[in-house]
Amino acid sequence: MSDLYASRRTRLRERCTAAGNAAALVSSPANVRYLAGAAPRGAVLLLGKGEDVLVCPGPSDDRPGEERPDDSLRVHLLSRPGGDPAVAAADLLTARPGGDSLAIEEHHLTVARHRELRSVVPRLRVADLGTAVEQLRVVKDEEEISCLRIGAEIADQALGELLESILVGRTERHLALELERRLVDHGADGPAFPTSVATGPNSGRRGHRPTDRRVEEGDFLSVCLGAAYRGYRCEIGRTFVIGTSPADWQIELYDLVFAAQRAGRESLVPGAAYRDVDRAARQVLGSAGHHEGLPALTGHGVGLEIDEDPQLAPAAMGKLDACVPVTVEPGVHLPGRGGVRIDDTLVVRPEADGGPELLTITTKELLAL
Repeated sequence: MSDLYASRRTRLRERCTAAGNAAALVSSPANVRYLAGAAPRGAVLLLGKGEDVLVCPGPSDDRPGEERPDDSLRVHLLSRPGGDPAVAAADLLTARPGGDSLAIEEHHLTVARHRELRSVVPRLRVADLGTAVEQLRVVKDEEEISCLRIGAEIADQALGELLESILVGRTERHLALELERRLVDHGADGPAFPTSVATGPNSGRRGHRPTDRRVEEGDFLSVCLGAAYRGYRCEIGRTFVIGTSPADWQIELYDLVFAAQRAGRESLVPGAAYRDVDRAARQVLGSAGHHEGLPALTGHGVGLEIDEDPQLAPAAMGKLDACVPVTVEPGVHLPGRGGVRIDDTLVVRPEADGGPELLTITTKELLAL
């Protein structure tokens, strides 16, 4: 793994050198993890022409068995409690020969931290690193995809077990807590994001926060959850009907969203424009009269964060590469009645490799529970 992290840092270093910067300061937690492996909370990574340094706020409180930073990195611990690792890293840089310029993640460092950094090292030329690390993270290696695959298996297992239990009379909040407990029981670091359970008129809403509403006969029940495994986060969403059989309008709406989701999944090929994937799913819903109230996007990238680039949205620029994991998650919500969401995590693969790899495999058949 040390070679893997070193290779990632080399690619970033080459970008910095090409931009005329002697070093880079990475402060976003997900980006630090990507380049350094696991790191203590608040740690930053200094990349320069010499050795790379992980600057940490104090002694690590890692427990046995937890992941540790890449052992090829030098670790620098702050001696003063409450000190800012970003400022300390900049100070370390200026002590090196030629350490006169630094690229920082302006989208992550607060204005206050930026001001403090400039006051401590006023002669340092500071530039914006931008989203250089996030761009490197878009295409995943097979080790990363393996983590996502395991996370998806855990989420599938947790959801499958819930469906075997009695649901009528239980609250959205209780079901969400049970799902998150099952994720951990099956080996997840924790939930990838707050679990959403929506029933009846709440169903089909993206990002619905569970309430004390109880599951009733005849409800749509929509669930969206994900597992975090070794830092990597996946997502799955399914909609079910509570009772012996769904109503005609529920079958019609479900079939429509399923068709939209299938259109989006089938368009996941290397070279496809982000906006074209969104359009494939959105046109199915629009042709049935559901133009208003649709989600702002059809899907998004996943990885060390649950919402990464690319964004599969109407105005998104760019094209898909192979080995990019994304969600496809169209939905329709009818105010006062409820709705449907179907959400999968997939990895873009060329047709020669079998096309998009589906990571979340829980059935998409409309089940009556």
